[in-house]
Amino acid sequence: MKITDVTITQSVLPKLDKDWKFALAASSFTEGWIVSITAEDGTVGHGYASAMAHYGAPQGAVKGALDLLCKPLKGRNCRDIAAIMEELDHLTSGANQAKSGIDCALHDLVARQMGAPIRDLFGGAVTREFATLRILPIKSPADMAKNARALFNKGVRAFKIKVHGEVDLDVARVAAVRAEVGSQARLTVDANQSYRVKDAIRALNRMEPYNIDLAEQPVPVADMVGLKEVTRAVAITIEADEAAYSLEQVMRLVRDRVVDAISLKITKLGGLRNTLAAAHICEAGDIRYRLGAHVGPQLLAAHAVQIASALPHVWYACELSEFDGLAEDPWSGLDLRDGVLHITDAPGCGVNPSAASGIPRGRDAKA
Repeated sequence: MKITDVTITQSVLPKLDKDWKFALAASSFTEGWIVSITAEDGTVGHGYASAMAHYGAPQGAVKGALDLLCKPLKGRNCRDIAAIMEELDHLTSGANQAKSGIDCALHDLVARQMGAPIRDLFGGAVTREFATLRILPIKSPADMAKNARALFNKGVRAFKIKVHGEVDLDVARVAAVRAEVGSQARLTVDANQSYRVKDAIRALNRMEPYNIDLAEQPVPVADMVGLKEVTRAVAITIEADEAAYSLEQVMRLVRDRVVDAISLKITKLGGLRNTLAAAHICEAGDIRYRLGAHVGPQLLAAHAVQIASALPHVWYACELSEFDGLAEDPWSGLDLRDGVLHITDAPGCGVNPSAASGIPRGRDAKA
């Protein structure tokens, strides 16, 4: 089935929290590009290419990469996904955010043609529901505790506390959230590379009494030696995120046993096929993995939950419902209830754009 058209649509969506902040940036909106691939039978598949400046992929750069990578797609058989993605890798190295959007759109298209969910292309569902982990952006300890309470009241029982590299204040943030949500909640912290090695060890040892399950990317990406040192020095599970930005980096992290766990994201790894490969690398090396923060519209989360449901060894709560923090979202179809994301049997990724969005809608799209 030949590809007849490819469109790229800008996506800039406001967040409910206008003061959303983490250690590397602050933003009141989430941005990216929608890749829509149409086949000759009228079926359309969609993928989301995230703009992630802290990964070296700002909005303009992602669009430039998509313009380059989408040119060879017309006329190709949409089911030749492996061959297409291999050719795109030869066309340019990196550009994983753009490649992810294309990879996801191709899988969505093929699955919709088959009338099956994407997960069936990867072996079917192992898990049908996910208790979600929600991000608490950087604020004062009292305000972060207040935000945690609001999410707790919506059924959320796992939280990621964003911290900023200031040991005393970061420990106070953790203490305030734990005091607010009590022992029922599961807590993690994410420094987004903001600590020096000794400060990371000191901070995490002080946070340990608050029952922290994992700490994400405590030190800079380039400091692999320091990251391994932190892993060895603390009892809390240490997870790589920004340091796991490619299959090669995932392999290095696993081979050298730098961390205890890895946060997998389809956006930074270049799509669903590479995310599956990364999970297999982790499994072979006995390193834990889960699906990390997929910050964007329901479209991005829909693809992430499809691959997550097909992975048998996801060890911890995944971050698949950040779309719930958007003020508006042209995509719908995900089933989020009481802090739990339930997979559906809808074809493809399971979500469709609204008729008013201007995004191409295929023959199988529901209003």
